[in-house]
This record gives sequence, C-alpha cells and structure tokens, in this order.
Amino acid sequence: MSSVVQGFSKSLAMTVLSEIGDKTFFAAAILAMRHPRRLVLSGCLAALIVMTILSVVVGWAAPNLLSRAWTHHITTILFFGFGIWSLWDGFTDKGDAEELSEVEAKLDAEWKTNSGTTKEGVKADDDLKKQRRPFLSQFFSPILLKAFSITFFGEWGDKSQIATIGLAADENPLGVVMGGIIGQALCTTAAVVGGKSLASQISERFVALSGGVLFIVFGIQSFLSTAEP
Repeated sequence: MSSVVQGFSKSLAMTVLSEIGDKTFFAAAILAMRHPRRLVLSGCLAALIVMTILSVVVGWAAPNLLSRAWTHHITTILFFGFGIWSLWDGFTDKGDAEELSEVEAKLDAEWKTNSGTTKEGVKADDDLKKQRRPFLSQFFSPILLKAFSITFFGEWGDKSQIATIGLAADENPLGVVMGGIIGQALCTTAAVVGGKSLASQISERFVALSGGVLFIVFGIQSFLSTAEP
C-alpha cells in the first residue's frame, strides 16, 4: 500500500510541475477561449489520460526487457538529467510569455486558415458536409478531435512523458497512473477554466526551477534506495 502512495505522490507532484506552463497547457487555455470549454476539456484530458496510461505501460514493461537493477539506474539518471535540464531552462529563460506567444501564433494561423475556407461554404448542405468529414468526425465533435490531437502529439516525446515512463519503471504502476491522471485533470481544468489570463500570469521560470528541484530530489532518493529484486 505504501508503494502505491509513494508512486501516487511522486507522479502527482511531477505531473503538476511538468504540465503547468507547458505548451499543451497554453494550447488548452487558448482553445477554451474560442470553443466550448466542455469539448476542449474532454479532448485535452482524454489525450493526456491516454498518454499517461501508455507511458506507464511502457515503464511497467521495461523491467521485463531489462533487469530491475538496470531500469533503476536508468531511472535515477533520468531524474538527475531532467532536473538539470529544468534548472537550466529556468535560469536561461528569456521571457515567460515567449512560449505562450508561440503557441498562440500557431493556433491563430490555423484558425485564420480554417475560418477562411469555411466562410465560402457556410450555406452548403449539412448532409454533404457530413459525408465529406473524416470517419471519426462523424461520431465525435471536430473541436474535441482537434483538442485531442494537439494535446496528444504535443505531449509525445515530451519530458513529462519520458519521466512518467521512468517513474513507472521504478514505482508502483497503479500509483503512478492515479497520480498522473489526477495531476493532468487538475492542470487541464485550470487551463480551460482560467483561460489565457491565468496562463499569462504563470511564471515559467518558477515552474521550471521548482520542477528541476523536484527531479533532483527524486534522483537523490532513487540513488540512495536499492532496486527491488
């Protein structure tokens, strides 16, 4: 039971500090200003839950491919590496609003492109539109699918995903899943409800430094502990 609690607490803390101020956090905040919040929240949260589960499954399977000792050492190195990486980002950050502006500009360009093409066909027949939609769009809202795809591919290969894999390889997978999902839900809900005003007030430097310290602490704890046989 204690291993589940430990995995849960580590995963929750790591997820919150990794996701706040992330590109997907800003994307969710901006999307929520232009589309129904429930659809944006559903799409973003579904993508993050799927990503968390996939990452934990990979981390859980890792000890079956490598020895428990090797996965433990690799996880320790990852924690120290991500800690140094986050601290470096925090100390060398040139501006808190830079990433927000980058995400907003990208979504603005896509928004203008889509709005320009849809205005010409506003009066087209609804049945014809539905037939031309992709298969999934006939059953799910295009907005939900857009939020899902932006979040899923934005998180793929991200620092938080790799850290989740490493954490699941060294901690109880159930605790890591629960902590990760709850952490993702808290961050995504805050982004969607708070919107751009909340996102613009977040200090990326503070988040990066806090996350770096947390990763270093996890690395020290992992280094001092022994791998379970």
